[in-house]
Amino acid sequence: MAEFVPLEQDSWEAASWPLGPHTEGEVTTFAVHATNATRVLLEFYDEPAGVDAVFDVACARGADGAWRAKVAGAGHGTLYAYRCWGPNWPYDESWSRGDSGAGFVADIAEGGDRFNPNKVLFDPYAREITHNVLAECVEASGGDASVFGTGCAVHRDRPRRELDTGRYAPKGIIVVNHDLVGERPATAPEKAAIYEAHVKNLSMHPSASRLSELLGHYPGFDDVVDVPESLRGTYQGAGLLAPYLRALGMTTIELLPVHETNTSEKAQREQTANHWGYQTLSFFAPNRDYAFDRSPGGPTAEFKAMVKAFHDAGIEVYLDVVYNHTAEGGHWEGDRDSTGFVSLGGFATSDYYVLDGDDMLIDGATGCSNQMNASSRATQRLVLDSLAYYADVMGIDGFRFDLAPVLGRRPADAPRDDWELQRRFFPDHELLADIADLANERHVEVIAEAWDLWGYEVGNFPEGWGEWNGRYRDEVRDFCKGTGDVAQFMDMLNGDYAHFHEGGAGSPARSINFVTAHDGFTMLDLVSYNDKNNDIDPPFGPSDGGCDDNKSWDSGGDPALVRQRLRNFLAILFLSKGVPMIVAGDEFGRTQNGNNNPWALNTIGMWANYAQAATNRPLQLPVDPDHPSDCGMYYDVFGEATCSTDMNPVFGFTTYLAHLRQRNRLLRPDEWGSLSRPRGKAPFEFRNPADTDGPATGDQALAFRIHAEGAKGNHGDLYVLINMSPESVDFVIPPPDEDREWRRLIDTYAAFEWCHNSWRPEDSEVIHDAYVAQEWSVAVLEATPIL
Repeated sequence: MAEFVPLEQDSWEAASWPLGPHTEGEVTTFAVHATNATRVLLEFYDEPAGVDAVFDVACARGADGAWRAKVAGAGHGTLYAYRCWGPNWPYDESWSRGDSGAGFVADIAEGGDRFNPNKVLFDPYAREITHNVLAECVEASGGDASVFGTGCAVHRDRPRRELDTGRYAPKGIIVVNHDLVGERPATAPEKAAIYEAHVKNLSMHPSASRLSELLGHYPGFDDVVDVPESLRGTYQGAGLLAPYLRALGMTTIELLPVHETNTSEKAQREQTANHWGYQTLSFFAPNRDYAFDRSPGGPTAEFKAMVKAFHDAGIEVYLDVVYNHTAEGGHWEGDRDSTGFVSLGGFATSDYYVLDGDDMLIDGATGCSNQMNASSRATQRLVLDSLAYYADVMGIDGFRFDLAPVLGRRPADAPRDDWELQRRFFPDHELLADIADLANERHVEVIAEAWDLWGYEVGNFPEGWGEWNGRYRDEVRDFCKGTGDVAQFMDMLNGDYAHFHEGGAGSPARSINFVTAHDGFTMLDLVSYNDKNNDIDPPFGPSDGGCDDNKSWDSGGDPALVRQRLRNFLAILFLSKGVPMIVAGDEFGRTQNGNNNPWALNTIGMWANYAQAATNRPLQLPVDPDHPSDCGMYYDVFGEATCSTDMNPVFGFTTYLAHLRQRNRLLRPDEWGSLSRPRGKAPFEFRNPADTDGPATGDQALAFRIHAEGAKGNHGDLYVLINMSPESVDFVIPPPDEDREWRRLIDTYAAFEWCHNSWRPEDSEVIHDAYVAQEWSVAVLEATPIL
């Protein structure tokens, strides 16, 4: 057992040590924000659960509202936590651990803080935490979920507020790790192609252990590696997918939330935990559940090794971060006095959370039981410090912000119960500006999910931010099923110029273009189902919620058209100005059998089945190759493609598209072109099929020419033909530049599946003055030097 020795106690009050633990050798400084607390006790533990603290020391309050201590003997792997007293529960010398009510006045202090010394709190800045409140060790140590509650409700013959959680609460872990994360790829924003993935789902399927066998025959995939069974579903397993992503042609992996969250094997079996990870419990600690090595410091080391593996392969790593709410929840049984705080709320409820006029937690913009308080400097500092830690120490290259408008609201600038004023979004919010400055200083990207339950703010975030473009998703989905507006569709192809050009100074890379994301249909399901299909048996359901307006079409139940329309979405996505994003598995047609909201499903039906990339009939494969008769089946909306039996034509097509975009600068412009410039001057020049004018209202077929003038490299013009009508359309092809000829690169029509609907220019057909675009198809021509 370590010997803990407080050092230099007389200096603690005047110290300025940063928040969190900071260790040199075996000496650690501690600092935690709790402005209105009257006493803060720092405790040390030998085990995560089942034991009492072995040492404690009272911290000293500084003028900045932080409580500090400096302790020798607290080195790597030390477990620690805090207890807090405040105006509603002043310190009483008769108080002792083990279910005490001594000193209690009220559950809530004036202003909304909720101090309770019986409820042990982990450090919000802890680099790792031992477990979460749903972990099996809580119950194994004699606890249960109710012990974390406050208020007067009786549990175990005592008011819940008096139940001591020292033996059950998560503890912080001191982590000392100096591992390197590799050289950053430093990908230019406009060059990025994002692959959204879940750490577990990425490598959990048994097929991940057969990647070399399955994909080694594909050109460029000869260096993919197999994921050992023991590493599937872990950070290490994810890192082993780096050669796969490089071969696929993607530049960036965007991981669903990796911060510690509330989950357990039992909760996942009962589908009561958010498998996607959007219930963050700690903004510094990597999720221990994703680590093979779960010893103290293991998740941190393994996470950094994963980042290094991606960096070494030239792949950037973005994180989906959730700073709009936390997993601490809201009011139990709707009772004002009852909460279950284990960290932030126990230190400074009113600083970290938005409260109403009755000091109750609100969740109006999040729908998740609480809402972070972006008016508070403590919250702002927490967000910025967390981002800086993951950028500087963990090697992250970019961040996508869930429900980002919450970070642009100012609850302190309006009466607590004036909901109209509370809903206001401020593009000039200091936190949004500070995040953009942090990103600029560290050369990382920041991307907003620019909507929440209180507003839709796409295009309204300040300079320095990229945005998930929900408008792009909706307009492209509509147009590709024949119901969209051609003017809106053109604007989306042009990077949503109207909303992102900022007077001509903005970059198309501000628009993160997507037609599918983790929440909603997969791309294959988008073209295979008219309505969500969530009430289905495991492993594909059941799931609650999910959007009812998916702008989807089942392609008339025709598998060939399903595959063709899937290629259409991929082609349009990679040809549009802006940054394309696909979801893991879209490259080969992953399905969720029509479930559009599997937020709680950690099942084999949700894991990426790479065997589907190596066959022309992917949905005829068993869901579970080890137990083929025990795990349901894929609904075969894909059918059997007319190509080699050991290749998935959609997979081959996606790979071609992604590499085409990487090698052709015309497809990743870093500046704008207007729809209204004279012919021959606009980088994107939109034409009707007859090449006599621009497209007219109601048109479902159009062409656009991407001009090579001024572009670097020996690229010729591209001519893109889009026919989203049920009949074939004759296109007039304008003459190419002198000494060039048009050659076909892409045609998504089903008849060309035999060659994956793509050609090398030197092997492709020369196109003269006309081209027939078949119904529901996209074709791409390139002006190449005459051979």
